[in-house]
Amino acid sequence: MTVAARRLPSSVWVTGLTLGAVAVVAALAVRAEQGPHPHVTAAAKPSASASAKPSAKPSQATDAPVPDGSGSGRRVVYSLGQKRVWLVDASGQTRRTFVVWPGSVSPEPGSYSVGERDDARTGSDGVAIEHVMFFATGSGLSIAFSNAVDGSSPPPAASGTKTGGIRMSKADGTALWAFGGTGTAVTVVK
Repeated sequence: MTVAARRLPSSVWVTGLTLGAVAVVAALAVRAEQGPHPHVTAAAKPSASASAKPSAKPSQATDAPVPDGSGSGRRVVYSLGQKRVWLVDASGQTRRTFVVWPGSVSPEPGSYSVGERDDARTGSDGVAIEHVMFFATGSGLSIAFSNAVDGSSPPPAASGTKTGGIRMSKADGTALWAFGGTGTAVTVVK
């Protein structure tokens, strides 16, 4: 048998290489989707019992005391039940507190730290967000604080959509961004 008889037509090679490339791109896309990306699309609208909305004006510390058992020292405290964040300085004084819109996936109560910060990106709901601060994971999602660039609140979560973003007003997002650099302690309480 001659060498020419064993050659495959170029169309077979091109087809094989194209299919291989598509498979690699698909595998990388799936892997990237599982990586540390915020899922800050939406949060359920507050119920009637929790109808407080984020405000550009911070609440006074006396209106909402820092929860017991939230640690000590300079930290960000996030209460799942109150849907509220406190910025606490090294002396234990509250510098700012505000209500947030949590995603459908919450972090477990415990101690965390800000691991990554991103100035701006697009949320998975297509909304431009900024001041993105990743600090935990839950149900395979990255959990991060952020605010919409235009200051809007997130729409209600689509049924069954898992989201890990914790949104706040633009002013509160700016304050949190200035307060919490990489490594800042974050305490999550019930």
